[in-house]
Amino acid sequence: MSGHDARVSTPADSVAAITGQPVRTAEPHGAIWRLELGDGRTVVAKRAQPGQAMAEAAGLRWLRVPDGPPVPQVHGHDEQWLVTEYIPAGRTDGAAAERLGRQLATLHAAGAATFGAAPPGGSQQAWIGAAPMANVTGPQWPQWYAEQRVLPYLRSAVDGGAVDAAGARVVHRACEQVEELAGPAEPPARLHGDLWAGNVHAGSDGRLWLLDPAAHGGHRETDLAMLALFGFPHLERVLAGYTDVAPLASRWPQRVPLHQLFPLLVHAVLFGGGYGSSAVAAARAALG
Repeated sequence: MSGHDARVSTPADSVAAITGQPVRTAEPHGAIWRLELGDGRTVVAKRAQPGQAMAEAAGLRWLRVPDGPPVPQVHGHDEQWLVTEYIPAGRTDGAAAERLGRQLATLHAAGAATFGAAPPGGSQQAWIGAAPMANVTGPQWPQWYAEQRVLPYLRSAVDGGAVDAAGARVVHRACEQVEELAGPAEPPARLHGDLWAGNVHAGSDGRLWLLDPAAHGGHRETDLAMLALFGFPHLERVLAGYTDVAPLASRWPQRVPLHQLFPLLVHAVLFGGGYGSSAVAAARAALG
């Protein structure tokens, strides 16, 4: 991490201070900037909340495991900007999706110290997208998932009007029954943590890269359920590759709504709208 003055907020100045290289060009691309450095490298700079860049950098480093999914190299960060490797865009296909499935199985098997464990170098305070996320640990997944992932966001969604009292009661019932709904016990997996389709980038090298993690120790089915939440091209090939390496416990498709409850509540907190009703519907589906 660079020790330069956090008051310097322009991306070009910050990236130059972080990398030690002059910036030749700087172009905005939506929420990020693409910059060419004096040594010829092209990098991406992403604006962050205080502490967020450190958390995401730690997550990206933690996710780099042998034979796991490719993730961008971290070039450095300060309190306002995270600078990473630029991955030129390409297209995906079924073979790339199947390879990603195998790589995800390898990543998950790399494990974590416990459920809710932050990546080494990370902190208890993290983020999932723009929402704060606390990496508080717990010994058993069902109770940890209910207490640390579902209920905090349910409270915020109720406070914000995205979930009404009747809907909240349904989610509470799912949490009360989470031990019987959770399926066989599993060891903590090393999760990307925010694995929806928008955080999987098709590179020009033919590989599928993982971006923008909310990495922590969790249940491996959560990553797969999130990948299915808003649709993913060739999802069946991803699952085929995954199960070739690491078969999933029986009846795992019935548990998908339980695992989707967390990201749907996060969306309800951030965006309101129909996400609250979708979260309640997921709770009902989990209850059967």
